[in-house]
Order: sequence, then C-alpha cells, then structure tokens
Amino acid sequence: MRAIRTSVAGVALLAVLAVTGCAGAGRGAERVPGPDGAAAAAADLEVLFRARQDSARLRYVEADVRFVQGMIAHHAQAIVMAELAPTHGASGAVRTLAARIINAQRDEIAAMEAWLRERGEAVPEVHVLGLEVMAHGAAHAAHDMPGMLTVEQMRELDRARGPEFDRLFLTYMIQHHRGAVVMVHDLFATDGAGQDEAVFKLASDVQVDQATEIARMEQMLSALPAAGGAR
Repeated sequence: MRAIRTSVAGVALLAVLAVTGCAGAGRGAERVPGPDGAAAAAADLEVLFRARQDSARLRYVEADVRFVQGMIAHHAQAIVMAELAPTHGASGAVRTLAARIINAQRDEIAAMEAWLRERGEAVPEVHVLGLEVMAHGAAHAAHDMPGMLTVEQMRELDRARGPEFDRLFLTYMIQHHRGAVVMVHDLFATDGAGQDEAVFKLASDVQVDQATEIARMEQMLSALPAAGGAR
C-alpha cells in the first residue's frame, strides 16, 4: 500500500506541475507558482488521497470481521488435517492436494490477520491442542462453524492409514470446504457485508478455489475402492 500511495502522490505532483507549467506558458513565466506553491499543491493532493484511502478501509461491517476471524480458525483446521497426509500413508495425489491446501490456506491466514490488524480488530489466537483447534478472540467458537470436523471425526481420520486415510481425508475435506462456501454465502447474504475490497476478494477466492477443489476431490473419491473392498 505504501508503494501505491507513493506512486499516486508522484502522479499527483506531476499533474500539478503540468497544470502550472501550462498556465505559465499561456500567461507568462512570471505567474508560474514557485517550488513552494507546487509542493503545497502536491501535499494537499496527497492528504486528500490518504483520507480517501483511510475512508475506504473503514467501509466494513461487523459481519466482515466475524467472517475473517472465523475463516482463520476454519483454515487452521484444514491445515491440521492436511498435515496428517505425509505420516498416514496417503497416496501421492492426496499428499499433493494436502500440500496445496497447506500453502494456500497459510497465505490466506496471513492476509486475514493483516486485514484485522490494519483495522484495529482482534486477531484470533489459534492454538492446536492435539487434533483440536481452539481460537481465542474470535466472534464465535471454532467448532460452531459450518463444515468443521468434530473431535471424533478428527480422531477417526488420525487412526486411518493408507487408502482408508485417503477416503476419510477426501470425505471430510469435502465437508470442510463446503462449510467454507456456506460461510461465504452467509457473508454476502448479510446487508452491508462484503463491500470491503479485500474481504470481497478473499471471500470470492475462497468460494471459487474451494468449489474447484470439491469437484476435484469428488472425482478422486469416486476413483477409490469402496471402504472394506479389495485394495
């Protein structure tokens, strides 16, 4: 954001200099404002730009905050699930999917935490206790969000190995992703929510990316042998 602001300020200064230069050419060089006048005009434009940027950052509502805080905890559980893949005999395809989920959702968590900090909102403290995700400072409990696995489901996943792990991982990650999509739909169904540019992009990306992964995981799941069948 600093780079963007500097760039706009620079453009503003060039615009001021161009205008004053044209004025000087038309009415005589003696009427061209001096360096102090041009600098003052540029400073005024910079103040206006910063004020508008600050105003834009304030166009969010409580539902946006709850969504961002909740999605941090939601993503955290997906990462815990995905981190089981390498140690539980997952297939290469599932390990690749799990690694992609970890990388993408860690990046999104960092972006969401930054969004909250910039607005002076509480950043949830996420703690992983064994297989359970605890989020302190969020607007609601992590286990109450759509798609979140229960403690017993997480234990069942942890007990599984090999093809059975693949089957449970895909089944439960589909459940988890669908819950995230529900959270996006709930956000956009709330009056005034989703107007902040960063929140809108985040929510839109979550919906598109996770819907795409759901379709991919459904195909992977259908290609697996039935539970208890020949392996």
